[in-house]
Formats: sequence, C-alpha cells, structure tokens
Amino acid sequence: MAAEKRTKSKQKSARNTAGKKKATGIQRPASASMERQVWRTPGAGSLDRLKLQSESLSAPGPGEVRVAVRAVGLNFADVFALLGLYSATPQGSFIPGLEFAGVVEACGPVAQRDAPRWKPGDRVFGVIRFGAYATHVNVDGRYLQPLPRRWSFAEGAALVAQGLTAYYALYDLGSIRPGQSVLVHSAAGGVGLQALSMIQAASAKAISTIGRAEKINILREQTGLQYEQIIVRDARRFGDQLDSALRNIDAQGFDLILDSVAGPYFQPGYRRLHPAGRLILFGAADFMPEGRRPNYLKLAYQYLRRPRLDPVAMISENKSLMAFNLIWLWERVDLMRALLGDLLKLKLPAPHVGHRFAFTDAHSALDFFRSGASTGKVVLEV
Repeated sequence: MAAEKRTKSKQKSARNTAGKKKATGIQRPASASMERQVWRTPGAGSLDRLKLQSESLSAPGPGEVRVAVRAVGLNFADVFALLGLYSATPQGSFIPGLEFAGVVEACGPVAQRDAPRWKPGDRVFGVIRFGAYATHVNVDGRYLQPLPRRWSFAEGAALVAQGLTAYYALYDLGSIRPGQSVLVHSAAGGVGLQALSMIQAASAKAISTIGRAEKINILREQTGLQYEQIIVRDARRFGDQLDSALRNIDAQGFDLILDSVAGPYFQPGYRRLHPAGRLILFGAADFMPEGRRPNYLKLAYQYLRRPRLDPVAMISENKSLMAFNLIWLWERVDLMRALLGDLLKLKLPAPHVGHRFAFTDAHSALDFFRSGASTGKVVLEV
C-alpha cells in the first residue's frame, strides 16, 4: 500500500509539473544563454543596412527579465535612428525598436527590494531603449507592465510609446482642461488616436489633421469625430483650413497644439494659439526622407527654411512652445513608471492596431510605415 501511494503521488506530481510547463511555455534556466533572431544594422545611414541575423543572448542580469517577444511596435524613432537622423541614435551597430509585448521566460537575480516580481509565463508589455526588433530581449523588470487580460500582444506593443507621448504632452506639459480646443496633427496614427481618446476623456474639443483623405473613415470609426473636425492638410491653404475648423467648434483659437509634423504647418498653428496657448512639438515627420537613405541636400534646404520664433515677441504674445523627446527621460525610472501608471488609470480602450507584418518582413513594414499610408499602430508579430 505504501508503495502504491508513493507511485500515485509521483504521478500526481508529474501531472502538476507538466501542467505548469504547458501553461508557461519553455522555461530556460535564468543562468543560460540562448540563440535569438534580431534585426541589426552595422551603423546608421540607410534602411538597406538592416539585416536579419542570429546571435547569442546572455542570461538576464540582476533586475533583468528575459521576455520571449510576440509583437514589436514600430515608431518614427526607428526609421529616423536607422537613417542617422535621430538625436539618440546609438553609435555603431544596434538593434532598433523601443516597445514590445511577450511572455516572461526567465528572471535574473532581484536587484532592488522594491523591484517588481515577475515569473515565467507572465504576459507583459514593455519599453526598451533600442533592441526590441528581436525574438527575445533582456530588459529591466521595472520597464514591464502586466498585459491586460483581454488585450492581444499586438495591442500591448502599441501602447507605451504612443500612450506616454500623448499623455505627457496633454497632461504634464499641456495641463489639459475641460472645454479647451486642441489641435492634433497626424491624428490617424498611433499617437494621434491615443491623444484623441484622452482629449475626449478630458471633455475637451478636438480638431484633427491627416495627410490623406482615405484616412477619414477610419478616423471617424475610431474616434467618433465629425467631418468638420477633420482637416486633410494642404500646405498652401492650411491657415484657412484652421480658421474654418475653429469656426465649426465655436472657438477663437487653440489652447493646445500637438505637433508631430512641423514644416509648413507649424507657423499657421502657432499664430492661431489663444493667449496662454501652448504648442507642444514632439516630432518632425515633414523631414522624413522619401528614399531608403537621407537626401542631405533636401534636408539642408528644409533645415534652413525651418520655422523660427522670436523669444522676446513670445512674451507679449503670451504663447508657449514646448518640445520633448521621451527617450531622454529613459533613466528617470520613477517618472516613467508614474506616467505609465497615470496613463493606465484612464482605462482607455485598447490601442488600434491597423497593420500587422511578420517579424521576418520588417523591411516591408518599415517601408509601409514611412509611406504615410498607415493608420493606428504598425506591428511586427513573432
């Protein structure tokens, strides 16, 4: 009888172990290195230099978590970094990518007493300072968040960069209030859609701009905006377009402008700010090269013609220009975690994922993304 009980106990233990393995997937020891696939460039300058290759990933270090990536979110920073036009572009060889979602596979030693505790099998999304274009990443566990139960990995990979950008612009810098009028450029993109959700949650009034008329329907479906709240940008008559849109929402000017385009659209918007209005600049999509490598002659021409403001005149105009790039706040873990916590408290709908590409098709995804035809988030799925 005793032998029979021991046998049953071993069988039960084996079933429990098998069940755990099935639930969490492959579990490698935290001390083991492994092979992974990555998209790596030997250096910035051209998209053509980005190649898919295999390489070894070391064991996660103290405070690090190894994540088996399931989805990678694309951002303008990826393209500008690969072209060498991004201020934070790494020197030498690097792997692009800032955000991802996946499954925890292994954890390194706990580095700090208050560090979050993760375990193999946890579904997470997170952010990394370059390196997300990979099948596996080692990342500081403090930059991870649990993936909401009903969200897909693609939706998780669509939140952090866009959501934090929109939140920091509207709430931390913009101090958005009910009833204010807000202009959002590139409104059908990832940041734009997130910003419009937040503007609606804040009971403010939105005017949106897009670069192509075919994006109108998806923008209305995702946000409920009326036709008169949507502008298809035309550089030659953009000022008149803004005046018409302001009349449609019964506003004399804008309290906030979220500008990710710059170029010929900057000055018309700035001139239509209310006194005490704020223009918040966080991108320059107008500088996006058309080819797979920079046209430095054209870029020099655009640079020389870039908008200029007189800081002394700004005093009497009582207007503000603010600019930011969240990657320079990367080391401020406390701030980044606080911003993300505040963003999640808004309980906004899952981000809209407009386009999905296979991980091995990163070049097609990047070409499509920079074409200006995308809506919502573009993701690579592993």
